[in-house]
Amino acid sequence: MILKNFVVFEGIDGAGTSTQIKMLAERNPERFVQTAEPTGGETGLFLRRMLAGDFSVDEKTNAFLFAADRCEHIYGKGGVKELTESGKTVLSDRYLFSSLAYQSISCGEEIPRLVNSAFPLPEILFYFQINPQVSLSRVNARGEKKEIYEKIELQQKIAAQYEKIISSYEKPENNGGMKIIRIDAAKSIKEISEEIYTYFC
Repeated sequence: MILKNFVVFEGIDGAGTSTQIKMLAERNPERFVQTAEPTGGETGLFLRRMLAGDFSVDEKTNAFLFAADRCEHIYGKGGVKELTESGKTVLSDRYLFSSLAYQSISCGEEIPRLVNSAFPLPEILFYFQINPQVSLSRVNARGEKKEIYEKIELQQKIAAQYEKIISSYEKPENNGGMKIIRIDAAKSIKEISEEIYTYFC
C-alpha cells in the first residue's frame, strides 16, 4: 500500500538527508511537514539514547523497538497518516528502509522484514548514494559524539545492504507504485536541493 503525500529520505549517516529535508520544508512551510525516525516520542527518545551508546539492547529487541516507534510515527495522534489526510506533504528523515539496512546486518534479514511488512510505502523515496568514506568524513567534521553505527566498517556494510534493498524495491512487482529517485549525494547542497524540488513543482 502506498501512502499518498508521504515522502521519505534515506541514506547512510552523513549522506545529507536532514539538510535537504530542512531546505525543502523551508521552501513551502504551509505544504511540507518534517518528521524523522527515531521520533520525538518516548520510544524514539529511548532509541536515540541507545544509538548514542548510553546502553545496549539485543539487536532483535532493537528491530522490534524501531518498528514500535514507526507504528506511532505513522498511526499515532498527529502522525503521518493524519497529516497526509489533512493535505500536508510529510517529509521523513528515515523510515522502514533504514531498519532493513541497519538492523539486518546485526540480527539477520528475517525479523526486520517481518516486523516492517505491514507498514505502507511512501509515495516517493529519495535514496542518497554516497561513498561511506566521504559520508563519514562529514560526520567527523561535525565534531559531535558519534552514534554506535558511525564506524567505517559498519557504514560499508550498511551501504551494501541499502543497495540490495533499494534495488529490490526498484522492481515494479515489489514497490506498489512507489517512486524511487536516486540522488548523487556527492553533489553540492544547492545542486541536490534544486534537483529534489523539481519533483514538487
